[in-house]
Amino acid sequence: MEQNPLSLYELNALVRQSVRLSMPDAYWVQAELSDVRTNYSGHCYVEFVQKDPRSNALLAKARGIIWSNVFCNLKPYFERETGQAFVAGLKVLVKVTVDFHELYGYSLTVSDIDPTYTLGDMARRRKEILRRLEEEGVLTLNKELELPELAQRIAVISSPTAAGYGDFCDQLERNAFGFAFYTKLFPAIMQGEQVEASIIRALDRINAEHGRWDVVVIIRGGGAASDLSGFDTYELATNCAQFPLPILTGIGHERDDTVIDTVAHTRVKTPTAAAEFLINHLRKTAERLEGYASFFAQEVPDWLNRQKERLERWVARIPARVQMRIQNEGFRQERLMKRIHLAWQTRLMRETYRLQLESRISIALQSRLTRESQHLRLLEQQVKSASPDLLLARGYSITLKDGKAVTDASALRPGDEVVTRVAKGTFKSKVSK
Repeated sequence: MEQNPLSLYELNALVRQSVRLSMPDAYWVQAELSDVRTNYSGHCYVEFVQKDPRSNALLAKARGIIWSNVFCNLKPYFERETGQAFVAGLKVLVKVTVDFHELYGYSLTVSDIDPTYTLGDMARRRKEILRRLEEEGVLTLNKELELPELAQRIAVISSPTAAGYGDFCDQLERNAFGFAFYTKLFPAIMQGEQVEASIIRALDRINAEHGRWDVVVIIRGGGAASDLSGFDTYELATNCAQFPLPILTGIGHERDDTVIDTVAHTRVKTPTAAAEFLINHLRKTAERLEGYASFFAQEVPDWLNRQKERLERWVARIPARVQMRIQNEGFRQERLMKRIHLAWQTRLMRETYRLQLESRISIALQSRLTRESQHLRLLEQQVKSASPDLLLARGYSITLKDGKAVTDASALRPGDEVVTRVAKGTFKSKVSK
């Protein structure tokens, strides 16, 4: 068999030609960015992947490129529309053409991107985080905390170099009411991939001394809207939701709330708005205190005067009431003495009757005892007169057969032995006839 071998370059050239002929159009593709790199020339090299939604295993992978002339417009547009940096981990909908290069192999060239797809995915992730927090019962815990009336001790989480932090402090210090606020900065990184971990560390430091603070303020101010992704994470949200102090956020953006804006006690737009919120809160407290002071200064003296007049009326009525009470008590004592006297008389009559009754009972018992004694003597005489011994002493005898008295001679048979008892002793005999 004749062989006409191809060089690798020739084979790749055939592949390239076939790809261009069979797939000449542009295609919209859904994928996840697993790597994003920009080189010195301005070209952006990315890696697209697709993962199994259940196992998270890779199902497909492809290299991609965004030429510098496209990337310089596409990146700002995407970040402006989504408020999210063009970084790895995002799900995107991109318009690509399929290409194959003899040296670099298969790749996708990006010509356009649809930010609404990424916005939808970001919204879905935020919704999932909020749903998870609600299922765990912690979504509204921080909102349920009561903001102290005198919220003057403020723990601030911000970048020390952020202009927003300076504006916040300046606003508090120069407030028109002369209120005193005490702030302490707990530095944190407020943009980039370290936002979540950095803010959580700052919260931990505040929590270690939470008794010293009334409220926590998380402010950012300035910076690109695309740096807000670090505020949309579950770990940061659950830390804020369960924090023991009220959290006020002023991250400085006009778009939809981030996740920590949703779980925080109060959300405002900017650092200066956060300062204004605290000033107004203290102003309302001061107004209430002034109202209380006005009440004490005006209402309390009137109330005391009314009470004094009421007391004087009561004092004036005391003598008459005392006299009436004494009179009532005198009547009551008289009635009570009469009732006691009547009760004692009744008791005396009952006891006298009882004593008389006891005397009659004693006489009756004595009479009954005499009668019963006589009756017993009569019975004794009757018993003695009916005694067998008395009859035997008169000459009578008793004949017994088998221990029983014989009262009928016909009941005896010849040969029967009988016992005869007389007054003095007994003897035996045998019946002959």
